[in-house]
Amino acid sequence: MDRRTFLRVSGAVPVAGLAGWPPPDDWERLRRRLSGPLFRPGDAGYPEAKQGFFTMYDDRMPAAVVGAARVEDVQEAVGFAARHGLPIAARSGGHSYPGYSTVDGGIVVELSRFSGIEVRSGGQAVLGAGAQLGPIATTLAAAGRVLPAGSCGTVGIAGLALGGGVGVIDRKYGLTCDHLVAARVVTADGRVRTVSATAEPDLFWALRGGGGGNFGIVTGFTFRTVPIADVASFQLYFPPAAGADLLAAWQEWQPTGPDELWSGMGLAANEASLGGTFLGPESRLKELLDDLVRRVGTPPIEQRQRVSDHLSAMRTFDDHDSRPSAAAGRGTYIGTSRMLTRRLDDPGAVVEVLTRDPLVRTIVDSAGGAIARVGARETAFPYRSALASLQFLHGAEPESGGEAGARRSLAAVRDGLGPEFGATGYVNYLDPEMPDWARAYYGVNLPRLRAVARKYDPRGIFAFPQGLSTPRSTVHIGAT
Repeated sequence: MDRRTFLRVSGAVPVAGLAGWPPPDDWERLRRRLSGPLFRPGDAGYPEAKQGFFTMYDDRMPAAVVGAARVEDVQEAVGFAARHGLPIAARSGGHSYPGYSTVDGGIVVELSRFSGIEVRSGGQAVLGAGAQLGPIATTLAAAGRVLPAGSCGTVGIAGLALGGGVGVIDRKYGLTCDHLVAARVVTADGRVRTVSATAEPDLFWALRGGGGGNFGIVTGFTFRTVPIADVASFQLYFPPAAGADLLAAWQEWQPTGPDELWSGMGLAANEASLGGTFLGPESRLKELLDDLVRRVGTPPIEQRQRVSDHLSAMRTFDDHDSRPSAAAGRGTYIGTSRMLTRRLDDPGAVVEVLTRDPLVRTIVDSAGGAIARVGARETAFPYRSALASLQFLHGAEPESGGEAGARRSLAAVRDGLGPEFGATGYVNYLDPEMPDWARAYYGVNLPRLRAVARKYDPRGIFAFPQGLSTPRSTVHIGAT
């Protein structure tokens, strides 16, 4: 069931809305009230404006894309959607795996114009919700600062931070959301709220790991950053047949390593690799890697190690991510996830599931360290004690079986891992077919998150198929 059908069946969208509601005059009044552009079907620029990162959702037809240029534009869009019973979604980087930010028949609030990046004295960074990780890292590096975050340069800061935010130095410094000081958010009532630990702390708590799109449209963030430092990065490539031995050795090796050590594995039918970063001397890193190789029992085919600045290290991991992708900077692949919450009893059996389909690739990102020193209920991110997150990827090109075939393949992996993984998942890797998705993504924090959603969005303005808001049962249509 796509989002438009979901909202229609739930009563959130009036039937007339599927046949031309709202009237053209109402759209024109909205257009005149906006500082930024409004793109409607048939307008020049609409085909480009409606596109997210993933090509699979290019056939979706939003009723409008609001190119928000200021906070008031976001307020206008939210108010218009509320009055007319239209679904609404914000888009930052557009990397939603199910394409939820390309809302069929509704309003997309496109935030790329909120791309400001300001580094203040003392190291705080003020970021627009449309800023992407690459420009953020570059600007902060010029000021001698780093925000712990992901390595994919085109990902938007909003989606990343609202879901938690894993990255290549988070064992030392924690998740991206752990550095959030304040956020500016437009809630369902159209109010602009600046939330922090002391201003509406319940909403501030929810925004740190509760997932994007659930509580309002965030337009800006203030983060603490950390001083920049040189990073020793490494890559080890083992024979693919050593995958089970690598996973078995890694799950004993990584948790006992220092916080300064982060690593990620790539596992596939033709791959068994390990890459990572170390915030310390090369000699100590060599000792750690030699210990891992001894545990694996098979020498790597190739090993690389170098010292660079954090920005260069991030770009290296972006380059080596090797996700299935399309041309022109867009992607044609899907993903899903599980969380590894304890050491595996049978790593070999797990690798057999992961590598059964030659088109599936698994990325394992280590956790622990500073992440685990925050309680599971202190922020909305529930998996503080996890050993790692696992992301499973599959190309969705027609020759690879398309989206439907990719989802079948990933479901076999996701659901074939057994009780050692259970109902777990990372909310930033949303999967529309995830069983028991609410418990999987939010764990022990689900009841509190639903309560926050009811408080700030009682009418379900921001409802979507895997959202926390209750869909609207009745909609009162009024003039704009």
